[in-house]
Amino acid sequence: MALVHSITILLYFTALSYVASDINYEKAKVALKEYIEKKKKDINPRYRPLYHLAPPVGWMNDPNGFSYHNGEFHLFYQYYPYDSIWGPMHWGHSSSLDLVNWKELPTALLPETEQCFSGSAISENNTMILMYTGRRNTSVEPYFNESQYLAFSTDGIDFTKYEHNPVLPGSPSGAPDFRDPKVWKYDNDFYVVIGTKTLENQGSVLLYKSKDLRNWEIVTVLDESKGDLGYMWECPDFFELNGKFVLLMSPQGMHSQGDRYKNTFQNGYIIGSFNYTTNEFVREQQFQEIDYGHDFYAATTTEANGKRYIVAWHSMWEVSHPEAVDGWVGQMTLPRELSIVNNRILMKPVETIVNLRVGVAVDGNIGLNEVREFGKAVELFIDSDLNRTVNLLLEGRDGGGNIRLRWNPEDHKVVVDRDSGDIRQVEWSPINSTTWRVFLDASSIELFCGEGEVVFSSRAYPLGGWKLTNQSPQSVHVKAFNLKTNSGIVGQENGLRLFIFIIISNIFVINLSYPLY
Repeated sequence: MALVHSITILLYFTALSYVASDINYEKAKVALKEYIEKKKKDINPRYRPLYHLAPPVGWMNDPNGFSYHNGEFHLFYQYYPYDSIWGPMHWGHSSSLDLVNWKELPTALLPETEQCFSGSAISENNTMILMYTGRRNTSVEPYFNESQYLAFSTDGIDFTKYEHNPVLPGSPSGAPDFRDPKVWKYDNDFYVVIGTKTLENQGSVLLYKSKDLRNWEIVTVLDESKGDLGYMWECPDFFELNGKFVLLMSPQGMHSQGDRYKNTFQNGYIIGSFNYTTNEFVREQQFQEIDYGHDFYAATTTEANGKRYIVAWHSMWEVSHPEAVDGWVGQMTLPRELSIVNNRILMKPVETIVNLRVGVAVDGNIGLNEVREFGKAVELFIDSDLNRTVNLLLEGRDGGGNIRLRWNPEDHKVVVDRDSGDIRQVEWSPINSTTWRVFLDASSIELFCGEGEVVFSSRAYPLGGWKLTNQSPQSVHVKAFNLKTNSGIVGQENGLRLFIFIIISNIFVINLSYPLY
């Protein structure tokens, strides 16, 4: 009887500690929501995107949990709301019906004993489940630990962390870098790829398998660097596309080679074959960059309606962020649809982007040194004679930053130049179309060449809208559409509910482990 009494007391105080923790967490969510709403009033809008997803306040980096759940797209992101610098990581959250118009939702994950690093989302039995990296400080070198956590939601808005986190406490090699899980389901099994490094500091991706998302077994090293692809592979993704398998990842520590690998860190992919019986990934093509611009990192994908979509952080590490003084940093690229042609990934803007058009701004030829002016949000179609040089200057109507788009017919290179020698360039062989499709926002440019064989995503900071000057030795034809402000974010739903429910009489039936679904 004494034993039963002791167990009762233990269960009682254990339950109270969980309730107290829940209360504190819910209070923190309420306080954060109030802070964000108040802080929005202080944001300087001069560089704020008009149709790209950006944080309401504070810092944004990697996209997380890009998924399709109950007829709606969800996009989470690494988020520090309290300053425009990187800080203890939260998960910001937005949703969209069409990948164009985004709705701000309450912050999905707040750090507690762990920072909420990058991860992914999966839908199972009408429940959305997040799998993310929890990073915790330790008292011994390297003074941190990275392990994999779960959280779940029945409404796609309010998320509860799994009580028995972490579900994967560490890498099998003991390497401290062990992060960014991307989870999916095949037949009746769940799979996840996780980025890591070997003890010899070579980037690597591990493949795990599970029946229930809680108990995982390592399957294999899916792929790793052979000394040429950096010391760490972040943000891995693995998916089938047009009959091929694609390993998408963000290698750190690669050295520049001519025109290639010019950014602080890279983002690219390896095409190969994969067999779910042998779990062997065989390379058929070597690593290729997926975007050639200055600002594209941590790309992640999702599949919906038979199509594979991708989005990335439209920024870069260890560079200046002029918007920081305005109270925010970072935005996402436009979502794009992927395909494989001739063993290369092609990216094109999602079809629904045309819904942002609100009228034709320009439609005609622009001669040498002629100028056309636009607002902050515009889509351009540019046609020219690729047997001759193309040189277009895009700058702010009221000054500020500028960027040049060039084509050299001698070496067949497209060049994006931030007009200070900060150049990104690559050879381009059009498949069919020779049109440049350019999306300009308040502080960004995305250039899609032809069918999406070559894409550049870069940040630029003009003031007062855009101005185009044709400095080519030829006329170019430009058709421009004004784009409406869709999002930045179109509104915030509360979705926040605070339940405090303690029934002492039922203490024996309290379930101390949350169901996953």
